[in-house]
Amino acid sequence: MEKKENRKLVILGAAESGVGAAVLALQKGYDVFVSDRGAIKPAYKAELNRRGIRWEEGQHTESEVLAADEVVKSPGIPDTAPMVVRVREAGIPIISEIEFAGRYTDSRMICITGSNGKTTTTSLIYHILRNAGYDVGLAGNIGHSLALQVAEEPHAIYVIELSSFQLDNMYDFRANIAVLLNITPDHLDRYDYKMQNYTDSKMRIVQNQTEDDAFVYWGDDPVVTKELHKYGIRSRQCPFSILRKEGMVGYVADGQYVIEQPTPVNMEQEALALRGKHNLYNSLAAGIAADLSGVDSDTLRRSLSDFQGIEHRLEFVCRDERGVTWINDSKATNVDACWYALESMTTPTVLIIGGLDKGNDYNAILPLVREKCCALVFLGADNSVLHAFFDGKVDMPIADVHSMADCVAECRRLVPDEGTVLLSPCCASFDLFNNMEDRGEQFKHLAKTPQPPTL
Repeated sequence: MEKKENRKLVILGAAESGVGAAVLALQKGYDVFVSDRGAIKPAYKAELNRRGIRWEEGQHTESEVLAADEVVKSPGIPDTAPMVVRVREAGIPIISEIEFAGRYTDSRMICITGSNGKTTTTSLIYHILRNAGYDVGLAGNIGHSLALQVAEEPHAIYVIELSSFQLDNMYDFRANIAVLLNITPDHLDRYDYKMQNYTDSKMRIVQNQTEDDAFVYWGDDPVVTKELHKYGIRSRQCPFSILRKEGMVGYVADGQYVIEQPTPVNMEQEALALRGKHNLYNSLAAGIAADLSGVDSDTLRRSLSDFQGIEHRLEFVCRDERGVTWINDSKATNVDACWYALESMTTPTVLIIGGLDKGNDYNAILPLVREKCCALVFLGADNSVLHAFFDGKVDMPIADVHSMADCVAECRRLVPDEGTVLLSPCCASFDLFNNMEDRGEQFKHLAKTPQPPTL
């Protein structure tokens, strides 16, 4: 842990993970250089300057980058980026910030991945462990950089949300508890539009696990169950289901939420804070991970009951003067996430979908759109893919908009009294918005803005 390096580390990308990696690398004696092809946010520039870390923006200086002994790459940079290709051609190892941080800590790692539900489950596990009084940090796709915490705010346990992009550049990192929620098509544009490539990426969460570790997974997921035998999993397997079935460690039956081992826990399903079928999976995965971590039953029950949920995931925004419910599900950036949102709708729904398409197959949500929706609003810079799929397949109004203001105006026109407006886009946000948070915040602001009286 105290080993000091004297090698050159180049970090591509100067956001949360990149700056955190730079701080840790500096502490460990590396010659550090940070390079970002885009603009670096002022707060991150100030952090780098304060520590005397060299950086550049708007370019990648090839002579600097290719002089590296190792490169830490932001998960947002694709492997096809020209500089990444050049780094690989030069034989320079590329790793993720999580892999780098893992070299310098012996803390216990609880790692969560899956196509859907990662953030909710990660946040719930963190909530439970904090309520139990554990020394725990939140990292990965949410919270602060793991590398920065390892450098300056170390914890005994880290709860880490991992995307497939982060897993791709992890090699020796070990998850003491690995949680795999599901595998459904997502980000296929980054995986040559091959589902197996994406699946292999997700399954990397079990690499390096030993007999002392645990693997928590949805025991009914058709992709996960098909893949299990390929990876020589050595850890304790802890599957869960929303049905009582043989071999399941956790399940829901007869209105009861049940964990059978390692410490038996049961509570009324109605007492769970999170609603909807998809959240039963999230609550089971989180409960099992917390149980494996030694959380007592009373704390576990209380924490599952008082969790407040997360922003931008089936977030209640408001109920307006017409009784219309506005729901912000901006985090639903794939079709499967939208399916779960639609499945939980109980009133006629105007569905807002669109954005940067990732090779989506909308057939999965078509039956629910026909059953639950009274109108569709396509929100994107280019909605041609949506029109090509839905036009002629649904018997309902379709609006085509290119800004959030026009989107909300169309929703108000189309939604019936006491109906629902659901932003669950199926797509990435970068065509019209800075990120999915920006998309959700604009939606919430406009939904809550009082409308002038009609003259």
